Amino acid sequence: MSDIVDRINDVHREVGGRTVPEGRARTVLLRRVYDFPAGDVWDACADPERISRWFLPVSGEFWLGGDYRLEGNAGGRILACEPPRLLRVSWLSGPDPGFGEVELRLTPEGTERTVLALEHAAVVPDGTWDRYGPGATGVGWDLTLLGLGRHLRTGAGALESGEWQDSPEAVEFMTRSSAAWGAAHRASGAEPAAAGAAAQATLAFYVPSAGGEGTPGAS
Repeated sequence: MSDIVDRINDVHREVGGRTVPEGRARTVLLRRVYDFPAGDVWDACADPERISRWFLPVSGEFWLGGDYRLEGNAGGRILACEPPRLLRVSWLSGPDPGFGEVELRLTPEGTERTVLALEHAAVVPDGTWDRYGPGATGVGWDLTLLGLGRHLRTGAGALESGEWQDSPEAVEFMTRSSAAWGAAHRASGAEPAAAGAAAQATLAFYVPSAGGEGTPGAS
């Protein structure tokens, strides 16, 4: 249990927004320190072979302006690539993807530690945001950063989507992640009751035993 709490507390979370040509984009920002050099963290996040091992199988054209596709998830175009510090890609999924971008920024702390900041911006229908809030996207990125840390420490592959997802450890992690995004939502100025209801709806999606139904659409 204490390890799960530590992993949740390792991440700083912010909720915000910005205006893009497509409308008002909602943003989630995650920041975490990894006890590994920036070059190693960059390689894990930018090398297609390593991405396919710990995150999702990826295919495409891995150069500036090239297109990529994550199997069963999002795809898009590589918009900026400045190794080992900056990677920005469009992040689009579904039949009418609208606007979505993910930016990854790495900042070395000495030679053996790296601050990773990940921001996901997307134009989200107001009804979807009102129902699920930032956790619909944020919990998924929390799981991603958890998997990245595990890979950096051990070289392990992706977290098991079946066995691990149903484990008490996973349930505890997603429960605490949902609550943490509820707190970040409130800190951004959201009305506390609305932020709490949205966090509970997100939890019900990730942990069906928590009750409720529906599909978060913020990602």
